[in-house]
Amino acid sequence: MLNKAALERLYILENKSCFEIGNILNLSERKVDYWLKKHGIKKRSISEAIYLKNNPKGNPFKVVEPKTIKQAVLYGLGIGLYWGEGTKKDKYSVRLGNTDPKLIKRFIDFLICIYKIDEKKLKFGLQIFSDMSPERSRRFWQRELNVSKNQFHKVIVTPSRGNGNYLNKTKYGVLTVYFNNKKLRDIICNDIENI
Repeated sequence: MLNKAALERLYILENKSCFEIGNILNLSERKVDYWLKKHGIKKRSISEAIYLKNNPKGNPFKVVEPKTIKQAVLYGLGIGLYWGEGTKKDKYSVRLGNTDPKLIKRFIDFLICIYKIDEKKLKFGLQIFSDMSPERSRRFWQRELNVSKNQFHKVIVTPSRGNGNYLNKTKYGVLTVYFNNKKLRDIICNDIENI
């Protein structure tokens, strides 16, 4: 018989999988699963298990309630930016794209100040037209945002359609900032829904 307290400690507190518990206790995965059901311990969904596997130290963010007017303004600005410019269809990450470095910077400030994310975990996608230099464009964004080259995905180059007026709007393409975390994306989308 597998002790309920020991099983709760391993499965709930230590976030071990059935497979890992089986290895620790020299039992089959099916036997561990049986005892979870027998003791009424609710199993994690596959997505919860994957999330725990990818985030063994817990969430890579911490929600901070705004305490100052400046923080409240930043929160409102960040929520508004995501509502208007963010990609809500991607259910697994927070994404926002724009051509304005100041707008991107404010959104990153929002993620750092309100959600305490690690700036080094941000990723960046850059889309440019074929008459723009990929290297020059990436260096521009890297310098403007003070981030490292290895945070960038491969630059996507779209064929230009002649000398359009887009050159007056952007010389360095559209930058998308990514923070890959489903829970944070859901929190932000829920805040938008509750407005």
